[in-house]
Amino acid sequence: MTSTLPAATRPHSNYDLSGVTSSDAALRRFLLGLPGVDKVGLEARSARLGTRSIKTTAKAAGIDLAIRMIDLTTLEGADTAGKVRSLCAKARRPDPGDPTCPSTAAVCVYPDMVAVAKQELRGTGIHVASVATAFPSGRSSLAVKLADTRFAVEAGADEVDMVIDRGAFLSGRFQDVFDEIAAVKGACGDAHLKVILETGELATYDNVRRASWLAMLAGADFIKTSTGKVTPAATLPVTLLMLEAVRDYTGQTGRKVGMKPAGGIRTSKDALKYLVTVNETLGEGWLSPDWFRFGASSLLNDLLMQRQKLATGRYSGPNYVTVD
Repeated sequence: MTSTLPAATRPHSNYDLSGVTSSDAALRRFLLGLPGVDKVGLEARSARLGTRSIKTTAKAAGIDLAIRMIDLTTLEGADTAGKVRSLCAKARRPDPGDPTCPSTAAVCVYPDMVAVAKQELRGTGIHVASVATAFPSGRSSLAVKLADTRFAVEAGADEVDMVIDRGAFLSGRFQDVFDEIAAVKGACGDAHLKVILETGELATYDNVRRASWLAMLAGADFIKTSTGKVTPAATLPVTLLMLEAVRDYTGQTGRKVGMKPAGGIRTSKDALKYLVTVNETLGEGWLSPDWFRFGASSLLNDLLMQRQKLATGRYSGPNYVTVD
């Protein structure tokens, strides 16, 4: 195909995608035939991108953009309706003293809390996301995973974050993983599907590339690094690798896919490094909450403190933001 996409999103390799998903053998052949990842080159490039200097005006814009990209999240066994309501209030007005502060992209909760979040966020434009498919382990039957997904969607979830079966993937059962993602995508209806790879358990960069392609081929609207429950979670090299997979897939197929690093991103400085990486890899078209998210609730407080410092010249400290 002749690409009409911006140069930043054109594929760096041409892949023959004809019949790739037609059989287990074809899918396996394609995934195992993807080029190996240059570990040294990947880590060197991510390190270089992380040293880019962001000046004051661009920094202020970057901080506001990062706030708009956050999926504000609570995924604890002790979650209550009150805690979810409080989180929704923070998503609407992250800095109650500054009405110019933007809202976050979404609030992410367990399926049984979706209805509470939906009620609190009605009319705000803030999305309700829900984890599903036996999050975070993914250790359950397909029937249970589909029921989990449908329950979240019927309660009002705009987005569903599923976890892949890492055991199946690492065992080479790629078709099983593909079929499960496709089935969950079907159960999502109009809700967007984010597919969590849990990159900290995939062991190699090559596996991260394969899992990224597998998820996109199966219909993922977003690919996501981590549940936030496993260490390591998001890292800049892994995020760069997944962004490159998105670039190549989108350039090859014309279908745009989003990306979400999650877990371990805590400071404004780190968030800006990720935004630079997105811009350099995919271009400005992905610098939007529609196509890039942060799964990092603790990040919001640091962004708010840095935002206040830029506005007032004073660093207020953590006592001036809410503790989630």
